[in-house]
Amino acid sequence: MEMEPERFDALVDRALDGIPDELASLVRNVVVLVEDEPPEDEPDDLLGLYDGVALTDRDGTLGVELPDRIFIFRGPLLDLCADEAELVEEVRITVVHEVAHHFGIDDDRLHDLGYA
Repeated sequence: MEMEPERFDALVDRALDGIPDELASLVRNVVVLVEDEPPEDEPDDLLGLYDGVALTDRDGTLGVELPDRIFIFRGPLLDLCADEAELVEEVRITVVHEVAHHFGIDDDRLHDLGYA
């Protein structure tokens, strides 16, 4: 499937807007970035990646830190989906999955919840 980068970015924004306010207000110091492809040391079909310290692993002694990063990978998501409706759903699932890692939710639990 193909899609203009701006349109894809809007789907990511829409997925972020869909996170309930009571959870979104707890997300601190996180930036969401859309990249074309995963890094070379990651699987080619990786849809998203959380790079940071989960809230459950923080001890409160951290000083000024760079923001945690959530990466959403456009290429693998476009390759996975047959149409825009499927892409909208996969982007939503991927965004929720990576934000959940920020809250310390692991892949096993996300799988149980249908977000893996």
